[in-house]
Amino acid sequence: MQINIDTSWKKHLNEEFNKPYFAELLAFVEAEYEAHTCFPEKELIFNAFNLCAFEDVKVVIIGQDPYHDCNQANGLCFSVNDGIAFPPSLKNIFKELKDDVNKSLPESGNLESWARQGVLLLNATLTVRAHQAGSHQKKGWETFTDAVIKLISDRKENVVFLLWGGYAKKKAKLIDPKKHHILSTGHPSPLSANRGYWFGNKHFSETNFLLEQDGFQPLVW
Repeated sequence: MQINIDTSWKKHLNEEFNKPYFAELLAFVEAEYEAHTCFPEKELIFNAFNLCAFEDVKVVIIGQDPYHDCNQANGLCFSVNDGIAFPPSLKNIFKELKDDVNKSLPESGNLESWARQGVLLLNATLTVRAHQAGSHQKKGWETFTDAVIKLISDRKENVVFLLWGGYAKKKAKLIDPKKHHILSTGHPSPLSANRGYWFGNKHFSETNFLLEQDGFQPLVW
């Protein structure tokens, strides 16, 4: 399988691509896509990187797995294709966004506009078999995406990391808190949000405040 990833990332990640685990991972993914329906579309596996160059990264949002139902996943965590109904977690993200920065509910759940402004929407696992959540976990993707998080931490400064939920919070150990901002809260899924762990976190306004403090343009969420 070809590594269809922006050159700004390739130069930093070539060493990772040459490791044995990554060759095994690509072979696994290739076989899965040949034998089963998998998501996202093969050309969108590295979409998060292709819409947000390494130099442009200002914010990182960490998800776990791509959506596993038809036509949903587009290679950006929490994001869905145009015209697709909002999954529950995305609905709660938009509700918090409205409460926090008075942003009206968007027509589309496609978060491509965030990515183009410097938000890396990174799933820890970049592929999944249709209708089988977690089916591509522990095959090597997490090793790769952990390396990406550490790369950003090591080689950039003043990035805002948004860690939503227990899984994402575990990634804090890869991030240097002296160089970066880490905002943590509950997961936007209904299970977490309805228990009071998501709503009211104000991460969107807080992120823009931190970006402006560091001399960056705030995001149009």
